[in-house]
Formats: sequence, C-alpha cells, structure tokens
Amino acid sequence: MTKESISIRTADGDCPAYVYTPPGQGPWPAVIVYMSIFGMRPAIREMCEHIAGGGYVVLLPDIFYRRGAYEPLEPGPIFASGDMSVLKPMRECTDNLRAAADTGFFLKYLDTRDDVAGDRVGTVGFCFGGGMAIAAASTYPDRVAAVASFHGGNLATDQPTSPHLLVTEMKAELYMAVADQDRGYPPDMAERFEKALDDAGVRYRSELYAGCSHGWMKPDVPVYDQQEAERGWGEMFALFDRVLKA
Repeated sequence: MTKESISIRTADGDCPAYVYTPPGQGPWPAVIVYMSIFGMRPAIREMCEHIAGGGYVVLLPDIFYRRGAYEPLEPGPIFASGDMSVLKPMRECTDNLRAAADTGFFLKYLDTRDDVAGDRVGTVGFCFGGGMAIAAASTYPDRVAAVASFHGGNLATDQPTSPHLLVTEMKAELYMAVADQDRGYPPDMAERFEKALDDAGVRYRSELYAGCSHGWMKPDVPVYDQQEAERGWGEMFALFDRVLKA
C-alpha cells in the first residue's frame, strides 16, 4: 500500500488530499471518497486504505479546505455531549454543489496519473459526504459510473443544494446503505428521494440496515457496527468490481 500527500488546485484554492494505491502492478480503477463532517482524521484514512486494498486508486480530498487549517474533530466526545454546534464551521464551508464543482478538478488530477485505468470512476460518501458523492455523479454523468452512499443524510430537502434535484442527469448505478435509526434520512425523505431516482430512470438499490444508527460504518464513532460495516463494504466492492473493473 502506498500513500501520497498532495494538493489539488481548485477554483477556490488549494485542496489537500491523500492518494492511496494498492500493492502490486496497476493500473487500477479510481474511487473518490467524500468524508463525513468530522474531517480528515485517522479513521477515514484507514477506510480509504481498505478501499485501496480492494484494487482501487483512492483519492481522499479534504472537502473542508475552504475553512482553512483546522484540527479534525473527535466523534466520540461530540456524540457523548450531544453538542453538534461544533460542526457548524464544517457544514458552512461547503455543500453538495461546491463539492460537485470541486470534483471536476479531482477528475482532472486523476487523469494525470498513469496508474489509473480508464476514465470512469466511482464515488463513495459517508454521512455528510453521501449527498456529495451523489451530486458528483449527477454533475459528471459521463465520468462517474458507480456510487455508494452510506448513511447519507438530507438527500431530499427543500434546499437548492438537495441531491434529489440533481439526479435527472445521473447515469451511474447507485447503492444506498440506509440506517433504520437515522433522523437525517427519515422514511418520508427516503420516499421523496427514491421517487426522484425513479423519475430520472436511475439504476439503484437501497438497503435498510436494521438496528443501525447514523454513522455505523465509521470505526471511530460510538455507533460503529463491525458486522454491518463488513456487509456494507461487501456491497460496495461488489458494485465497484462489477461496474469499474468490467
């Protein structure tokens, strides 16, 4: 496993990023990871290593770069206190549309790498990043071929940045892993989002992870569920392997 620390120039500044490559001889398909709201921390980097281990060049951009230098947040104490106000600066420095615009620069960077196979990529998002992964696929329909969203929230709201407003252009196949105890994606929102997908003719599969709470895929949060996380990884790899390695 190889890890590189890089910087990608976007329209709004320099975005720090990591690139993970598998052991062995490439080239490999590429996957862009959109992290959760707690920032660029060890747990998300470990998750990217796991994806790379499946045979992918993984790009992990710091989607919160517009905030400037910051210390990643520790989910445990925040969950324990219930005080989510500390997340406000993270939430305000980006959104689905800005992340989608940044994705154009991420794709241009991947195009410069000799170890990336082909021009079709996958996107995967966790929590806050789930909508971004979907927005990226909707904005670059000829480049993003497969998307996985894990406990993505606010996928169908009245905000102009809502992902459900963007999926009309989406060509990628989508897998959604949904926690059944997730206030950020209640049943009425799920119904609204899936109607938008159906109306747009998007190929998708939504699975309910019974007994799981928002964030169960991430090993550094109190609600982490190792067994169900392994299930989620298996579903993601099955999709990416079928679509990106064909």
